[in-house]
Amino acid sequence: MRSSVRVFTSVDLDHDEDLLDLLVAQSRNDSSRFEVVARSTPGEMTERWRELVRRKIESSDEVIVICGEHTGGSVRVSAELRMAQEGKKPYFLLWGRRECMCTKPVGARSDDGMYSWSWGILQEQVGATIRSARPLEIPDRYKRA
Repeated sequence: MRSSVRVFTSVDLDHDEDLLDLLVAQSRNDSSRFEVVARSTPGEMTERWRELVRRKIESSDEVIVICGEHTGGSVRVSAELRMAQEGKKPYFLLWGRRECMCTKPVGARSDDGMYSWSWGILQEQVGATIRSARPLEIPDRYKRA
């Protein structure tokens, strides 16, 4: 069994669900560094929905937000991103469609880059996001007594 990063994937279900299916298929590749363990949940955005999604995000290691042309207007993706930020969960934005201008969800920070979707970039970004979210460990020999 391979070790992999457990990922929650946020996507605009009204316009980009096909991209979610593509990411799930890529995660099943034998050389993949990640596994999609949870994803955007359809349904009315009630408090019960929020709690369900929050638990899914908390149980993952990282969040991938797949951005499409209409992501900036998706209330659901913005809510999922806000939950990831509130839970201090590492995340990154993925440019979902090469042929159109993809938009960031409301609530994305101005310094949140949107990464091109290629196998190499996706694999590297999954690992880099986790590494950058971890606190820097200082060896004991360098700590003050």
